[in-house]
Amino acid sequence: MSSKNKMIVFGSLGVAMLMGPTLAAADEAANDYPSEDLKFLVAAGAGGGTDNFTRTVQPMLEEELDTSITVINLPSASGSVAHQRTANSEPDGHTWDFASSTLVTSLAAGQNPTELEELTPVARMQSDVMTLIVNPDKHEDLEAFLSYAEENPGEVTIGGTHAASPDKMAFLSFRDASGLDISFIPYDEEGSVSSNVLSGNIDGMFGEISSTLNYIESGDMRPILVFAEDRLENFPDIPTTVENGWDLTDGNERGVFVNADTPPEIVSQMEDALKSVYDSDEYQSYEEKVNLHYREGWMGSEEYKEKLEENLELYTRLIEETNQ
Repeated sequence: MSSKNKMIVFGSLGVAMLMGPTLAAADEAANDYPSEDLKFLVAAGAGGGTDNFTRTVQPMLEEELDTSITVINLPSASGSVAHQRTANSEPDGHTWDFASSTLVTSLAAGQNPTELEELTPVARMQSDVMTLIVNPDKHEDLEAFLSYAEENPGEVTIGGTHAASPDKMAFLSFRDASGLDISFIPYDEEGSVSSNVLSGNIDGMFGEISSTLNYIESGDMRPILVFAEDRLENFPDIPTTVENGWDLTDGNERGVFVNADTPPEIVSQMEDALKSVYDSDEYQSYEEKVNLHYREGWMGSEEYKEKLEENLELYTRLIEETNQ
């Protein structure tokens, strides 16, 4: 064998020796996953849709992955604290970031220091329907709300979570489409929004039926408009945006993220665990109970990543047009 061939053999062996331990370590980490308890960071406050989603799947995932899970709410700065902690965490899949569409709406508004490239989307689990919800003692229905807003320009106030949230995007698009002179007040937590609607401090809120269902069932709150083409099966009396001539159907998505450097093998295991939970009778019953079943929620990692990039482009354009 020539010296040249010997060098080639030696070089190939050297590369294999260098790569071998790294690949073996990755495989071992994936096979041993999870090797410790998990931490779920919720990029929202207690009592809202994202928090309810996280705490619903927590026991299911504890059983699925045979581990213990700690849930931590981090609503500050539109949830960006949760995203930063996830991006700065160990890339081993033990820190999960539960987030809504606020992740991309806050990015579009320039209020989130954590870029999409710093996180890996594991899966989308929910695609919720946006709704205008009021205190029925203040506004009986959509017709009454619209009449009051038209007759009292500048006096109607709508609440929502954060200054750059799906709630705010819904408000901006509704105000633009309806031509109403109304204002928006942001709150750190959805529970605070609900409290101010109930007390009559504000005229209504943009949110989801799933997160205010108890108030709706008790009669303390009433949804008067849904962002959809067709009326909802469980709420056939609520008019839609489309039937009122407003082409508004955006909702709120919720999913799970990890550090962008998390090995693909571990991300795949996480995705499989979430899909198993999503397909379970227990989870599907939960979705139907809280009216999350109107739209298909599931998206795998790659498809969800593409959707997030599309949403970021859309919301950036909406905010830029509003600020012009």
